[in-house]
Amino acid sequence: MAKRTLKQIAPFLILAAIALAAVFVKPVADFSDTSQYNPADIAWIVVAAALVFLMTPGLAFFYGGMVHRKNVISTMMKSVVAAGVVSVLWVFVVYSLCFGEDIGGFIGNPATHLFFKDVNSGEPWGGAPTIPKSLFSVFQLMFAIITPGLVVGAVAERIRFTSYILFIALFSILVYAPLAHWSWHPDGFLYQMGALDFAGGTVVHISAGCAALAGALVLKRRKSHMEHKEIPPANIPYVLIGTGLLWFGWFGFNAGSALGANSLAVSAFVTTNIAAASAGLGWMFFDVVRGKKPSVVGFCIGAVVGLVAITPAAGFVAIPQSIFIGVVAAIISNIAVYYKQKSTLDDTLDVFPCHGIGGMVGMLLTGVFATTAVNSAGANGLFYGNSAFFFTQLKAMLIAVGYSFAVSFIIFKFINFILPLRVSAEEEEIGLDATQHNEKYLQGTLLVHSNGKIQEEEAI
Repeated sequence: MAKRTLKQIAPFLILAAIALAAVFVKPVADFSDTSQYNPADIAWIVVAAALVFLMTPGLAFFYGGMVHRKNVISTMMKSVVAAGVVSVLWVFVVYSLCFGEDIGGFIGNPATHLFFKDVNSGEPWGGAPTIPKSLFSVFQLMFAIITPGLVVGAVAERIRFTSYILFIALFSILVYAPLAHWSWHPDGFLYQMGALDFAGGTVVHISAGCAALAGALVLKRRKSHMEHKEIPPANIPYVLIGTGLLWFGWFGFNAGSALGANSLAVSAFVTTNIAAASAGLGWMFFDVVRGKKPSVVGFCIGAVVGLVAITPAAGFVAIPQSIFIGVVAAIISNIAVYYKQKSTLDDTLDVFPCHGIGGMVGMLLTGVFATTAVNSAGANGLFYGNSAFFFTQLKAMLIAVGYSFAVSFIIFKFINFILPLRVSAEEEEIGLDATQHNEKYLQGTLLVHSNGKIQEEEAI
């Protein structure tokens, strides 16, 4: 057996330490006082949380279908493994950093809910009084899981798996948790400023998009990118399957953010669907205007951009305006992708143009089209005579962009200092499926490497 270094066994030792510490946490009854809860709200948020979780394997299919066939499994694995890393960290400390007792409007007190202390038996979350706090927490967990998974698309085909595991942990603690606290905790400074983010335009998409940009800059370009080689998608049906799962799961993502089975959830559900539909058409038809043929991949990417853009606005804008949001976001992101392809930036799957810029467009158009006719707890936007709110959204967006990019850039640089961030040139040439995971997906065949032998299995 090959000798293992401390760096190689450190992830297992950290997990073992957390698991051992968890043994000594005192168990408590799970929300024993049920008189204040609404069974319909509980049922809906349970379903919504499950729908949001489904987006993670959906994202894996979406990304996995678009990379080179020698990197399909490694790309899918990096999205899915976030469910493991973030779930453990969430119970340990990240939930407390997001929603614990406020410290200066910047972060939650890590001791408030360390190892989920008082989450099961405590009072419900203030913004969701009709469901148990434990349910609110698991719903929020699903958002935290998919966010670092989004970054995978920008650094695919060249980042080392163990280094990405460390990125997930540091990003969740240092980027996601502060942004979630600023935006969604009543004492967070963006919340206090009056900025609105219904389901994660800043917290999820701007943070992931800017982290993706930082990762692409630190990792630099792939050899194939420098040689201007066109890499065909490994499996376009995977992209279509992934889009369907993302679109389906996004109903929980946005409508679930109403935190109850109510009319606001219905409105958010409909605006989500309409924005995705109009953005898919907008991207596809704009491609035709530019001289391309309509494509499955184009419609799928456009639909996802529409879902991104409507996320911060879903519970604040009316249904007709969601068509405009979807179309405008698709056109802007399409143009951004065009200019990115002419640059030296190697964002493999266009995460920054689609999620980063899509999230920014969504935040700004929330500032334009938000209306209290849809959500009395929101605000009227620029289109309804409130220019001050638009500038509040702009300021919040710029803060989120600057913070998430700067801290993510530092995280990638730090990881590169203590661990090799990028695979070797030889490993990149062979493919990350074989070199990082001893597995390889080829033309519908899964080649499983075991003890020097290769076994062929039909891939499903």
